[in-house]
Amino acid sequence: MSPLPISVFIIAKNEADRIAAAISSVVRWVDEVIVIDSGSEDDTVALSEQLGARVVFNPWEGYGPQKVFGEGLCRNHWLLNIDADEEVSQELATEIQRLFAAGEPDKQAYTVPVLPLYPFQQKGHPWTAFHHPVRLYHREHAGFSNKPVHDSVIVHSGAKGRLEGMLIHRSFRSLTHHVEKANEVSLARAEDLVGRGRNPSALSLLVVPLFAFFKSYILRREFVNGVDGIVISHMYAFQRFIRLAKTRELARLKRKDD
Repeated sequence: MSPLPISVFIIAKNEADRIAAAISSVVRWVDEVIVIDSGSEDDTVALSEQLGARVVFNPWEGYGPQKVFGEGLCRNHWLLNIDADEEVSQELATEIQRLFAAGEPDKQAYTVPVLPLYPFQQKGHPWTAFHHPVRLYHREHAGFSNKPVHDSVIVHSGAKGRLEGMLIHRSFRSLTHHVEKANEVSLARAEDLVGRGRNPSALSLLVVPLFAFFKSYILRREFVNGVDGIVISHMYAFQRFIRLAKTRELARLKRKDD
């Protein structure tokens, strides 16, 4: 089978323990795989090149700018973005291949369900694939926003379709890594919120984490994962709480300096 006219691009830093699954899930059936590395100190670069990806260094300026830079490196009109901790399932790969079997797809952008999977889980339940971002798109009709925190694809023309195959997301190496990542990301988001004039109230600090647990456990159906679902939902609530707490802290410090 000839490679599909798709460019896959992946942003990465110190992902040697996870990026092999990401690259291997696509490299055999797409035209090119590009890894945008922002200064890895492990074997990310060497491993990526060994697996058939082209690696380009770009200093980190935020999620959006890094992905916009990645788009500019691609030689095809059709782009597929995955993260270094994600893996295209066999079902999704087959679905995309069938989409291109008759030539150009009839839509200009496609959403993909993302299935979260923690290290302590044997397999994810499809009911928990609540997030459906645009990941496959024609670059003349869509592209990533340049915002440093919210790295989402904006579809500015054409029709949008929906794929059913799963993109498996192994976001956290452990619960400790989850806490570390939440701590890192929450600061960037807090700075963004303060820059937009946000200052969370005491009531929001009380209510938002409670609703976040309910949202994860009930609305996102983590209850199907038993005890694991309880742990995951508490971690999601913690993420929301620490973001609000840091936003309130930064807002108070800003008022003090003013």
